[in-house]
Amino acid sequence: MKYSLEHLGLAAQHPAELAAWYGRVLSTREIWQNGQTPPAVFVELPGGPILEIYPAQRTDAATGDNTTAGWRHLALRVDNLDLAQQVLTSRGVVFTEAIKPAGGGGRVLFFADPEGNLLHLVERPAASPLA
Repeated sequence: MKYSLEHLGLAAQHPAELAAWYGRVLSTREIWQNGQTPPAVFVELPGGPILEIYPAQRTDAATGDNTTAGWRHLALRVDNLDLAQQVLTSRGVVFTEAIKPAGGGGRVLFFADPEGNLLHLVERPAASPLA
C-alpha cells in the first residue's frame, strides 16, 4: 500500500486571518472554504502541500515549543535559504534565531506564524539522504 500526504490540519484562533497570512507570506492559494463564520479553509502551498486551517476550540501555550510531544513544526524545503529568508523578511516575517545545521544535512531557519505555530525553512545539499 502506498501513502501520500494529502493535507495537514491547523486549528486556529482566527482561521480567516491566518489563511490570509499564509497567502500573503507563503503565497498559498485558497482552494476551498466552507462559507461559515469562522471558516474552515484549505490553502495550497506552491509545490503542492495543502493546509486545512479551521477554528480551534482552545489554545495551548506549548504550541511553539519544538520539544513538546506531538507534531511540532512544518518544514518547507527551499533551494536557497538565504534568498527565502530575504523574501519572507520583506513580507514581515521576524526570524528570532540564526540559521542552524539541519538533521540529515543542510541548514534550517525557524519562524512562527501569527498564532505561534512553528515552521522552518530547510535547504538540503544534493548529498543529503533527505534530498
